[in-house]
This record gives sequence, C-alpha cells and structure tokens, in this order.
Amino acid sequence: MLMRVNDDILDLLREKVAQAALEAQRGLILQPGAIGDCVLTLPLAQFMKDSLQLGVIDILGHTEYIGILPGRTCIDVIRSIDLTDLHRLFLKTKTFDLADRDPLINVFADYAWIVTFLGEPNSNFEQNLIFTANCSHSTEVITLSMKPPKDFGQHLTEFYTQQFIDQSGLSLEHKTVRSDDILIRASQADRDRGQELLKETGFDFSKELIVIQPGSGGSNKRCHLDNFLAIAKESGARGIEVIFLLGPSELDRFSKARIKDINSVARCLTDLSLTQVLGLLSCADGFVGNDSGITHLAAGLGIKTLAIFGPTNSAAYKPIGPVVTVFANSSKTFTKKPSRTLQQKLLAALLE
Repeated sequence: MLMRVNDDILDLLREKVAQAALEAQRGLILQPGAIGDCVLTLPLAQFMKDSLQLGVIDILGHTEYIGILPGRTCIDVIRSIDLTDLHRLFLKTKTFDLADRDPLINVFADYAWIVTFLGEPNSNFEQNLIFTANCSHSTEVITLSMKPPKDFGQHLTEFYTQQFIDQSGLSLEHKTVRSDDILIRASQADRDRGQELLKETGFDFSKELIVIQPGSGGSNKRCHLDNFLAIAKESGARGIEVIFLLGPSELDRFSKARIKDINSVARCLTDLSLTQVLGLLSCADGFVGNDSGITHLAAGLGIKTLAIFGPTNSAAYKPIGPVVTVFANSSKTFTKKPSRTLQQKLLAALLE
C-alpha cells in the first residue's frame, strides 16, 4: 500500500514538473498594428501555442489596441511598445552594441520563440533583434511580412501561418484557420459594462440591438454615410434599436449637420474606450461597419457582422467570425454616393 502511495506521489510530481516546463516555454509577437491587425494575429498566436506547445504567448504592441486581449483570447500577457526601447534595434548592425545588463536584453530574455512584424527579413532590425534575444539564451526569431503578395488567393491568417512554418525549420502541420472561429470571448463583466452603457442611453431591452460604426482608418474604405443612415432608419421603423459608434476621427470628419442627421435616426455614443466598445458589442444582436478594426472586433466576438469592403481584397482581409457577411463594392463612387442596391442587400441580411 505504501509503495502505491509513493508511486502516486511521484506521478503527481512528474505531472507538476511537466506542467511547469510547459508554462516556462514562452512566445512573443511584436505587432505594431492597430485593432484589426491585432485581431487577425490571434490565429497565428494560437497556432504557435498549439504546435510549439508554448505555455504563454505575449504580445508587444500599442496598449490601446492590445489591452483587451488577455483573459478574452489566446494572448496571456501584453507589453507596451511605447515603453520599450526598440528604436535602437533599427541602428546599423555595425554600430549596434549592448552594454552589460542592458535593459534591452531583459525585454527578450524570457522567450523561446519571437515573431516580429517589425522590420524586414535580413534587415538591421532583424539582425539586432536576433543578437539581443540570444544574449541570455537560445531564442528563435522569425520576421513575418504583414501584407501578402497580390497573387495570394487565401486569407491573410493563412499567409501568416505559412510564413511561420516555412521559416521555423520544423515539420509543422499547417492547420487551416476556420473562418467561423470565435477569436474573442467576452466576459460577464464585459456584458455588465455594456448593459450599463445601454441603460444610460435609455435603451429598450425588449428590442434587438444593431450597432453601426461608419468609420475606417482609410478614407477609400469608408462607405457613404447615407447608406448607414438608411439602414438605421429602416431598422428603427421595424422596431429594432440602432446605436451609432463614433470615434474621434468620425467626430472630426463629420460636420455638425451630418452628426445631427445621425442623431435624428438613432442613438449615438462617442469617444468610448475600446473596453467600453467591447462591452457594448457583447450586448448587440448585429453589427454593420466598413473594413475597420471595430468590424474585426465585432466579428471576432461572434456577433452577426455585416462588413462593407471597398477596394480592399475581402478574400484576404475578411473578418473572422461565425456569422460574417461581406459586401464588396469596388465602384469608383463607393465613398462618394449612396447605393440603394447596397442598402437593400444590407437590410435583407440584417432581417434574415
């Protein structure tokens, strides 16, 4: 009996040691992009975690974009790119130097694998990063391109994964990213936060909620505002509550008259933090937006998402989520004139 107990204790210790060894293996992704870029990096992070058996994946980027990721995604820890002395890595390799106990060494000291979207392959940045990361221990560094070649016919996430496999030197199985995956899981605290926001607006919780975000980082990606106003007006007439989300760029871009037009057909929320936006979206039944970071966020949360694409390749940059419909319009009048045809298609998809 005593021997059996001892064996059980040894088995438990081995299991604990194995778990500790797994958790000790960390990976880092340097992602300097905005919200959409960070969301589309999540499948790569999950692939690294699974295929390399990493216990932890960190992401180094702009905290205003990546702060929502831990606890809701496969990302475990965030680090601020603005508080990290990365500009030194862009120096010419011949002039790059590290002092003893250099703080830059500590930035990368914990990682077995580092993937960077900063710099280019064989650039000064890459060579200096490799040198820095390997000062404390052996580290694999892989530089990925953010944009696929023009003839690439698959999704961007496939491009990231294939680049990683090709450069890793390992025989890794390429698992196709499922376009219906839920990348971001809202917490109960997120939903509570969203409900508090809705209460402040006087929202009728007996009705369905559609969130519309008419902005985008690129001016050529912005569908004409009248298309969104028409959708909001028709949805409201059918008893559906609509809320417009306007960020600082929309408030700067739209005239007072246009903002008045928005307020005449729907409620409007402005200058929300990304955490507040996530909370609001977690309470929504549907979302309509341009090719933007907030659209990728809505899709990643599993919300019914209607994504309006202009000149961007929707096959490569389509948001990932279980209920995503893309409406592609490459006409020259995409940003300049409203489209009754587009409005009808969007309404039909919303009301399905």
